[in-house]
Amino acid sequence: MSKLTERTSKVTTKDPATKLAHHRLSVLELAQELGSITEACRRAGMDRTSFYEWKRRFQTHGLQGLKDQPPIVKNHPQTTPQETVDKVLALAMAHPTWGCNKLSDHLALSGISLSSVTVQNLLIKNQMGSRYERLLKLEEKAVTEKIELTADQISQIEKANPVFKERHVESSRPGELLCQDVFYVGQLKGVGKVYLHTVVDTYSSYAFGFLHTSKQPEAAVAVLHNDVVPFYEDREIPITKVLTDNGREFCGTEVHPYELYLSLSDIRHKRTKVARPQTNGFVERFHRTILDEFFREAFRTRLYLSVSELQSDVDVWLEHYNRERPHQGYRNLGKRPIDTIEAFLSLPDWKERCMTSVISTDVSHEG
Repeated sequence: MSKLTERTSKVTTKDPATKLAHHRLSVLELAQELGSITEACRRAGMDRTSFYEWKRRFQTHGLQGLKDQPPIVKNHPQTTPQETVDKVLALAMAHPTWGCNKLSDHLALSGISLSSVTVQNLLIKNQMGSRYERLLKLEEKAVTEKIELTADQISQIEKANPVFKERHVESSRPGELLCQDVFYVGQLKGVGKVYLHTVVDTYSSYAFGFLHTSKQPEAAVAVLHNDVVPFYEDREIPITKVLTDNGREFCGTEVHPYELYLSLSDIRHKRTKVARPQTNGFVERFHRTILDEFFREAFRTRLYLSVSELQSDVDVWLEHYNRERPHQGYRNLGKRPIDTIEAFLSLPDWKERCMTSVISTDVSHEG
């Protein structure tokens, strides 16, 4: 403690760290003068543990030791090598439905020892923490890099995203092919059964929804006439085809309201095969999304007394779905549906592409 005999002169520095160091030194000097560490700590408002720490640091490093040192940045000694991380991600991509425990066990077979917790943390850091996220990553890679998928991988992706099994239903622009269907929402007290008439654009996943108390053709026409057609007309985008199942609300004779409306609007009607009904993946995926993200929550928190009340909330959710919510999967790849449409409209030859698409459809229809 001999260094304390050299009393410091009045501190004039403006450096906060130096001032703090001199303050701590003054407590050490006060304890030497009083001959009582307890009393010095009481007067300075310092605990005895800190006193002994500053005393040790002063004896070892002098005044510099009483300053607060900046934190030492260093790599964690257990950081997983990037080569190992790449192998974990590759295995998870090859088997997207495997959990972290199974991935850890299979990595051990190849000489890589990682706990299941570490494997899960690595997956989370790379946005692959859940099975669904891994399947979407695999789907995106299959589309962007044209990799070959196994039958099991395709099956798992189709379960997660029904749209993927409709990848043969390709469209080169917005409005070229729309998918339409009806979804049973439930029963409203005092109203009865309520159905959602849905239309989804296969190019962008942009969706339209109209609630009605029936599955009648007039309701199927209403969503087209009031919502769908004006949306595309405002953007000068022609609607070429609409795909539906063979329900009575969509199919009939030439005077059938739905068939007649499409004919007058110069829109081709494409139907799924009667003997081999196919899943309309686009609307199926949309119906699952609106059920999970809107209807279940809405009916749990609010009592709807009319279809119009429910329609108002559906419209708000659709605005979020189409214009605010990023969409995963091979159609939008993280963009919003409206972004995909606007990106097409920003192309210098978008009108020529629309015209080519219409002519191509006319020729194939005539053939």
